Amino acid sequence: MTYESALAALADPTRRRVFEQLKSGPKSVGVIAGRMPVSRPAVSQHLKVLKDSGLVAHRPEGARRVYYIDPNGLGALRRWLDQFWDQALVAFQAEVEREGSKREGKKGEGRKA
Repeated sequence: MTYESALAALADPTRRRVFEQLKSGPKSVGVIAGRMPVSRPAVSQHLKVLKDSGLVAHRPEGARRVYYIDPNGLGALRRWLDQFWDQALVAFQAEVEREGSKREGKKGEGRKA
């Protein structure tokens, strides 16, 4: 899946809360719904969107499905975000170096020969 579908899936605040429920480990629909102010069928619908976007997957456990964060789908989103992080770090480094050069220049101005 692509980062676009992941971002679209996470745009909904309730869906983000459902997704966040899974950060501590796999959970069934019933467990997730028990911690949410929405119905179990609504949680199932949100999980379907998250699954279709590649952010979560499920495995059967008896008669129920247990959902978990899919590292492959999360990886696509992370790769997209990392490009901004890399650019931000380069820009931050350039700014620190520029400020450092300014300070060094001011120190040299205050000295008398």
